[in-house]
Amino acid sequence: MKHIFIINPNAGREDSSADVQQQITRYAEAHEGFDFLTYITTAPADATRFADRWCSEHPDQPVRLYACGGDGTLNEVVAGAIGHPNAQVSCFPCGSGNDYIKYYGSMADFTDLPRLVEGVPHPVDVMRITLPSTDHLRYSINICNFGFDAMVCKTGNDVRRAPIIGGSHSYTTGIIKSIFTSRSNYVRMSVDGQPFFDGKMLLCTLGNGRYNGGKYMCAPLSINDDGLLEVNLFRRMSLVKFASLIDDYSRGTHINRPDVKRLMLYRQATTVDIESPKPFWLVIDGEMLHASRYHVENLRHAITFVSPAGLS
Repeated sequence: MKHIFIINPNAGREDSSADVQQQITRYAEAHEGFDFLTYITTAPADATRFADRWCSEHPDQPVRLYACGGDGTLNEVVAGAIGHPNAQVSCFPCGSGNDYIKYYGSMADFTDLPRLVEGVPHPVDVMRITLPSTDHLRYSINICNFGFDAMVCKTGNDVRRAPIIGGSHSYTTGIIKSIFTSRSNYVRMSVDGQPFFDGKMLLCTLGNGRYNGGKYMCAPLSINDDGLLEVNLFRRMSLVKFASLIDDYSRGTHINRPDVKRLMLYRQATTVDIESPKPFWLVIDGEMLHASRYHVENLRHAITFVSPAGLS
């Protein structure tokens, strides 16, 4: 098998590409016959273009593509690997969030290169996002979110390399700003072709993974290979109620609170349609889209994802 490490030098608070390359080189020197290649991205979507091109040019060569960056880099690599049965995808995390891997284990697990190379493959689901006004397709392996959460993410991206308020604090910085600007968002939604919500809401997440924003367990019931995505929508609520919810939201216990259930709409689905009179932000694995309508479809077992050896 060919092992290709796709490295995003712009992931995280600082460029870690040299350190990642050193670790790969040391592993290769200690393991004769390890067939590998490194590629450093140069622009947005470059990881997608490279992965798709390499897999297309080598259709009979089994390959594992390691996204070396954050959730956005993993998103790009997944998009390039979609439709290529010869490709597996994994993640060597060096971004500011790396939320998808928390479904399986920790940063320490995934940066243990010997365990990652010897890892376990899992067929997993991927969401396909269509902008109905165009033929443009995007994909999400972890979480799509809109409303309050989307503005949090946008702010977090804007400050991710800033001192003090950036890095692992980016999402919290986004929350503080969005509390005052984005707690009421109008959308109309249908789920599996049936009306689901029409009104003003706080936020909504669509998930195959469980974590968002670095530490928030927004979809604790999610199973990433069952063919179903989790739809979790919060109605508009007071600032006091919202503040009381944040700790539970981070632990994933919000779904068990009786006082929250009347403010929350939850169900599983295979397709979701979302629209609003004005364009709004949809976040897919930390990447931003801006449109007034979206169609989201869950694709069962669309990708083979590899987790480190030794995890339960």
